[in-house]
Amino acid sequence: MTLFDNIKRIAKNRGLNLKEVAKKSQLGENAIYRWKNETPRIDSLNRVANTLGVTVAELTGETVNKNAKQADIEDEDLMLAFDGMEIDEEDKQAIIELLKFRRFQKGNNKN
Repeated sequence: MTLFDNIKRIAKNRGLNLKEVAKKSQLGENAIYRWKNETPRIDSLNRVANTLGVTVAELTGETVNKNAKQADIEDEDLMLAFDGMEIDEEDKQAIIELLKFRRFQKGNNKN
């Protein structure tokens, strides 16, 4: 994957489009689109990485963990545990609400 593809994928996973990422990174709204054909400055890459909560290496695809698995906390077949004990449904819902609130605080909520 290219740098552009990686940024687009990570942004989408966080509920953002590329113009939103650029704006939050204090770049011109089409800056990231230009990276399809241009090499970005390192300070611009750092700002985008900070906005997306990843490292520059992750943006460039240098540290993609092929063994990483993603699980959706709202998956009914997923059993959550903490400190060796199962998390009950009430606590699971509280965690989901906390995560929604944190996304809202960060300004990147999808709901």
